[in-house]
Order: sequence, then structure tokens, then C-alpha cells
Amino acid sequence: MRLTVVLGPGLVADHALLASLTAATCAELDVTGRVVTAASADEIRSLLAAADPPAVVLPGPTPEARALIGAEPQNTVWYDPTVEPPVPGAVHLAGRGLWGVAWAIRHAVHRLRSPATRIAYGPHPDQWGDLRLPSSPSAEAAPVAVLLHGGFWRSVWGADLMDAVAIDLAGRGYVSWNMEYRRPDRHGWEATTEDVAAGVAALRDLAGDGLLDADRVVILGHSAGGQLALRVAADLAAGERAPVSVALVVSLAGVLDLTEGERRNLGDGAITEALGGSPATAPRRYAESDPMLRLPIRVPALLVQGTEDSLDLVDANRRYAEAARSAGDDVRYLEQSGDHFAVIDPDSAIWQATMTAVGRHVDS
Repeated sequence: MRLTVVLGPGLVADHALLASLTAATCAELDVTGRVVTAASADEIRSLLAAADPPAVVLPGPTPEARALIGAEPQNTVWYDPTVEPPVPGAVHLAGRGLWGVAWAIRHAVHRLRSPATRIAYGPHPDQWGDLRLPSSPSAEAAPVAVLLHGGFWRSVWGADLMDAVAIDLAGRGYVSWNMEYRRPDRHGWEATTEDVAAGVAALRDLAGDGLLDADRVVILGHSAGGQLALRVAADLAAGERAPVSVALVVSLAGVLDLTEGERRNLGDGAITEALGGSPATAPRRYAESDPMLRLPIRVPALLVQGTEDSLDLVDANRRYAEAARSAGDDVRYLEQSGDHFAVIDPDSAIWQATMTAVGRHVDS
């Protein structure tokens, strides 16, 4: 596979640095990559027409080049290092700086190697999930793995963070449902929590074809998504007619103590920004959403934490595990070597250990 990275006119970046980043990321993915510079929008169009899929384009600031976003072949991933509003209908990532080029390349390669069916669960462009069926289908309906990405609830991060584990889970016999949702920085906290609930509930309708088992659902959330996973699991357990049955909720380096995290200014104020205030000014939101304040959640939980991650996350996960056990919840705590992203790296030892634990629970 050969990947082309196109740098648009007027892009403010060191091209040699981008070439080095592209080479390293392509080597990681075992693909061949090249970086080309386009002097105009017409040249971008010509390069895309001639390029082998997939392609990543950094369009730059000119209106002519930006007008192409979403209008070119579907294999194209558009990326803006700066914070730009999403373009509806386009595969458009933005706001992660130059490091985000690596994520755009990964997303382009994952989309081509393991295509997903994108299904809307609501009318907003951010209300969708990528559905991947098991690589080796069986005669029985498969268990479902719901994926909730992190990123401190900020819109610059999206469901592409979970592409690799979504593919890995499909290879292990799960139906993977990698959800996008409206983030609170643009839509408010209630929109986020409502979307997560609606996206999980949509599995009941998707189960109608017999390919997935809505009564064997594992919800896996990374970082801020770990908080969202525990919140939706607790809400489903408390409801009288839950649309799905959660067999296990898995927090991968989750943000599990919002109250103390807000006091410590975790993520440079990410918690205050997401919930729209402090525990003193938004007490209802904290009461509904802080995993520490929802105990017991009455759903089996697996907490996974890398030792090379933020000490505040290690601290919160250890304290949550102890508090959950004291409250009577069925909880297992898995702590191994790894940083914040090792827990969503299919090649890492900590992910392998995670899936061993998940498999034992789902199959028991």
C-alpha cells in the first residue's frame, strides 16, 4: 500500500519535519509513504486523481484549497493542524497540531484495510458509529464491543483514536461499534451524555438482523471515555427497561474522579470546561457523572491503567477500585507497564492482558 500526503498552498509547517513524521508513521503501519507539495487547489485535485489510495491532505489556509474538503474521493482524509470547524460529509480531522498528521495517516490506512459501515443514530453530523462485524462470523449472534473515545471531552479528538482496537476486537469475534458523539465544548454536557445513551441504545435496533447480541455488550472507554462508559453503564443498570444488557464496562486509563480531578485542574481545566462549572456551581452534573459519586454502579467493571501514565490517573483509578469494592461492586483492577495510549494499542502487553480478562468474563 502506498500513501500520499499532500501539503496544500500556504501551509505553515516545516515540510522536512512533516516528511520525517510521515516516514515514521508509515513504517509503523508497514506502508510506503510519500509527501508532495501542491502549489494550488488545481494541483491538489490533480494529485488526488492520480494518487493510489489512501491519501491525507493538509489543505492549508487558502479558500480555494479548503473548498475541496469533502469534494474529493472518499478515501481522502483531510487534516488541519489548527483548530478548524468540521466540514459535514468529509473525513476531516483538525486541531491536534503536527502530531495529528500521524493520527490522520493511521485513520486513512485503517479505513482502507478494514472498512466500517458508518451508521447514524441521530440527525447531527457527530451522531454516528462505525460498525465492524467479526472477521470470522459464527452461526451465533456475536457479543458487542462499544467504544467510547477520550480526549478530555474536546472536539479536536474523535472516534479515530479507537480505530486500531475496533479492528482488533472484530478480529477477536466481537461486533465493534466505535461511536462518535457531540462534545461539550461545542454542544454542552447534556448533548454528550444524551448521545452516548442514544448510541448505545441504537444497538437494540441493529440487533434485529441477528448478527449481534444486544444482551452481551461490553462498553470500553478510554480516558474521558472511561468516565462516559461508567456513566452510561450506571444509567442503564438503574433504568427499568434497559435497551441492552451490559455484561462488562471497561475503563482504559479512565478519568474516574471528576470532583478531585477538577480540584487538581486535570487537563488544564478540562473537567470544569466539560461540565460547565465546578462541583459547587454544577452539583447535579457532578452527581450524575462523577464515577466516584455513582457507586455502586451494579455492573461488573474492569479498570485498566498504565503505570507510565499521569500519576493523577493512576491515583484516581486505584482509589476508585478500592471504593467500588467497598461499595459492593464487582470490579477488577489491572495495572501494568504502559503510557496513556498503550491501553488502546493492540500490540501492547497491557491490551493483550485486557482482552484476556474481557474474554474470560464474557465467555463465563
